[in-house]
Amino acid sequence: MSQGLAIVGYGKMGKLIERLAPEYGFEVRAKFAGGDNPGGAGLSHETLRGIDVAVEFTTPVAAPVNIRHLAVLGVNSVVGTTGWFEQIPVVREAVVHAKTGLVWAANFSVGVNLFLQTIAQAAALFAKHPEYEAWGWEIHHSAKKDAPSGTLKKLAEEMRAAGYARPVSLSSNRAGTIPGTHEIGFDSVADTITFRHTAHSREGFARGALQAARWVAGKKGFYEFKEILAELS
Repeated sequence: MSQGLAIVGYGKMGKLIERLAPEYGFEVRAKFAGGDNPGGAGLSHETLRGIDVAVEFTTPVAAPVNIRHLAVLGVNSVVGTTGWFEQIPVVREAVVHAKTGLVWAANFSVGVNLFLQTIAQAAALFAKHPEYEAWGWEIHHSAKKDAPSGTLKKLAEEMRAAGYARPVSLSSNRAGTIPGTHEIGFDSVADTITFRHTAHSREGFARGALQAARWVAGKKGFYEFKEILAELS
């Protein structure tokens, strides 16, 4: 029997998730576009009846409010919105207090999360060689709200956590309909080493979010996507 899925944020990603949901054992039973849910007001016991998991792809301002409403209503969630991560401690407390489950990520692409691990390992190696300076760059479609992207910020964070303490110069571009490209580079007098991930479409993000939704259904706790990646594999 299919599980009930709610889509909070019915834009391009939401519509793609709706199309792919049956492949992951979900039936979309509720959809909320921006006008349907001002300040989280559209989320209620009545509108979320029969929902096992909600997938949230909205805006940095709306996401924390939606997450707290979902938690209070006892609905587990998967959050793909970026730009709100400074509020993670408050949101985590709400989710844990409500005894619900949540999976968040700067990027739900499996490939990007493997890329994050690769960059962390590379940063640990280059940290030992002070002649190498680092940069990060990303480009996305012109409708993307936050810049630098949450993924690029996460890459820089992973580099610092791996021991690369020198500055990492970050830059962004916005143009057209580009799904997302992220690049990390290390440069010295002798040579340049570049790592790049290029998304071909949004499908990888949608499939990762649906894998996370299937995983978090019925669970409690606050998880980052990379923490559960091995279980998904």
